[in-house]
Amino acid sequence: MGEPVTGTAAGVPFTVLPPSAEVSGPAPVVVAWHMIDAPRTDAAFAAALPLAGVPAWRVYLGMPLCGARMVDGSMDAVVERAVRDAVLAYADPFVRQAALEFPAALAELRERFGFDTSRMAVVGGSLGGAVALTILATREIPVRAAALVNPAVRARSLVGVVETMLEQPYTWTDEANQAADQLDFVARSGEISAREPQVPLLVVSGEEDFPAFRADADELVDAVRARYAVSEDVRLRRLPGLAHPLAEDPGIDPAPQLPIAKLADEAVTEWLERHLR
Repeated sequence: MGEPVTGTAAGVPFTVLPPSAEVSGPAPVVVAWHMIDAPRTDAAFAAALPLAGVPAWRVYLGMPLCGARMVDGSMDAVVERAVRDAVLAYADPFVRQAALEFPAALAELRERFGFDTSRMAVVGGSLGGAVALTILATREIPVRAAALVNPAVRARSLVGVVETMLEQPYTWTDEANQAADQLDFVARSGEISAREPQVPLLVVSGEEDFPAFRADADELVDAVRARYAVSEDVRLRRLPGLAHPLAEDPGIDPAPQLPIAKLADEAVTEWLERHLR
């Protein structure tokens, strides 16, 4: 397998893993967005979820203020934003920026590596899952398959987790409610299912993930599946032993893959390998 390639494309930090097996002609591409929990950088997510069995280029993009964009080499600036306003300073701008900067980064990386963007899958973990869901819901970029691991399906559930951690209630405003509506992908399931063709979607949900995240995963799968022509194209995989993170703290640098992450990796690999053929 080729060595990881790192750098920035259109200002976005990336880690790229080349196909681990010979592919005739331009290979498909998998684009992944990491968690803010561990693994919380593009390089660390690539180590935790390398998807080596997928005959494709695997492109891991850094979220705002993460990886090469960390402030003073730490995640403190991200934490400060989540504490200040979990919706308007954290979830909404992070997901929006990651989705908006994706097309230019993809175009630059395609030019450099020569992968086939007409056969593309998107993958996301936690808040990175909300980015992948945004790409699916906006329907501007062709996607062949999608897989999510412990995704942030609803901003309101994410706020609930932050409230518990901070032990203080969030102050909801009209602006925050509007932003949270855009980050409610159960409510936006009709937009996801309106894609032509409909995108096969796998949701890997840890049995030990936050209860609200597990419930949201169930509701997302039910809502999307109800609108799909082929119900088998939407699947929930509940993974015993998986809590929210896929790596141990601090989760900034690449680390050996945990056994539980390997199980998530295998589930996503099998799904993408089947649907990118």
